[in-house]
Amino acid sequence: MNIDLQEDKTISLKFYGGIFGALIPFIIFIIGVVIIALSGAPDEKGFWPVLILAMSLGLILAKDRTAFSEVVIAGMSQKIVMIMIMAWMLASIIGILMTLTGFVEALIWISNQLNLNGVGFVVATFIICCIVSLSTGSSFATILICSPLLYPTGGVLGAHLPSLAGAIIGGAAFGDFIAPISDTTIASALSQKAKIGATVKSRIKYVLPAAVLALVGYTITSTLLNAESSTNEMMLSGKPAGLIMLTVPAFIIFLFLNGKHLLHGLLFGLIFGTLVGLASGLLSLQQVISLDLENFVAKSFVIDGINRAVGLSVFTMLLMGLVATLQASGIMNNLVDFAALHAKTKKQAESWIAGVMSTAVLLTTHSIVAILMVTDFSNKTGEKLGVAKIRRANLLSLMACTFPFILPYFIPVILMANMTASGKEFGIPQVGPLEVGLYNFMSWGLLIMASITLFFGFGKSPSKTNDK
Repeated sequence: MNIDLQEDKTISLKFYGGIFGALIPFIIFIIGVVIIALSGAPDEKGFWPVLILAMSLGLILAKDRTAFSEVVIAGMSQKIVMIMIMAWMLASIIGILMTLTGFVEALIWISNQLNLNGVGFVVATFIICCIVSLSTGSSFATILICSPLLYPTGGVLGAHLPSLAGAIIGGAAFGDFIAPISDTTIASALSQKAKIGATVKSRIKYVLPAAVLALVGYTITSTLLNAESSTNEMMLSGKPAGLIMLTVPAFIIFLFLNGKHLLHGLLFGLIFGTLVGLASGLLSLQQVISLDLENFVAKSFVIDGINRAVGLSVFTMLLMGLVATLQASGIMNNLVDFAALHAKTKKQAESWIAGVMSTAVLLTTHSIVAILMVTDFSNKTGEKLGVAKIRRANLLSLMACTFPFILPYFIPVILMANMTASGKEFGIPQVGPLEVGLYNFMSWGLLIMASITLFFGFGKSPSKTNDK
């Protein structure tokens, strides 16, 4: 699923204090997010003041404040930002639609028929999300589709909630790393002039051990920390009436498999789901739209869905505005130049490629942008010191599929924490971003595989196919 990126490449920013001055706002942002995350607050609205403070410090430290302002606005108005915000809203609306039409109760009923308890449901959730992400090639789509369906269901069944949230985002990371149609796979392979098919095949040896580690982790934590369900017996038994709504996520995945745009798939899915709900009698016209004339307000599940997405949408805009100033400061260009001078051997080249890519991800908070920023460096350094094309592509993807799915200030983690609000209607509490990342055993497994790859040379192939 390809998404075009717009980057402002014309404005260069200088800060009082040099590189450190450029980093101060971002450091303040990270510290603030970590403090809030450690407090257990799951609402991303709490990050707004921190981002505004970081942006204000950046403006004070910028030598050209007009240029700084222009870069912030350009970063906030990127096409990718608008796509994400629209996706957040549509997915949130669909999640509420599925809840109103009884699909969660239908999933509970199916789980009971299969004798799945909280532990079994966590494991099943991870496997389902791996399949969805492998099919759609999109970690965002996987989180958006699966969270409002699987999180409340698992919560009602008494699953350990952090493990459940971690299983969803872990499954999303699985496909992001290995799916042939994943943006990360495509960008990492093509940027290194490697064939996508051969690259995907080479990743099996990384992703399978990581997935096994993840399954073990989810089984252990969900078993040891499994909770007794506090919901009533009627809810635990579920109802099969909402099973017809299974056609909605199936239809959305079908559209994605046929190469449809993220917006296309979600908007058509919403229209289809609304029609199915109305036709089946599971959704009423009053839930679609009604007017409260006494209070001068309109009521709709659409409005409720958009309201739920506001926090994440504002967070995304502010974050991308701040990140744009960091990119315009030239920090990454300086790092790439420094790395190019110090990579002298093949092993050093691999370490620098992984290190520069990790830094780019940590500073840009966007995997594809990070890959594009280090493409020339990894190509030239790799070719010069004999690092195969596929190995370079794999190093880039290993870094891209770890930190963004673990650290609490990245959009995938914040998104997953936001989507756990879908459990509120069933009395299921949210999970904070820190716990989401901590229990994402899939990405931790990939990080372990990355370490083994760098330190012990795992994954090197003596055959020429590794250089395709």
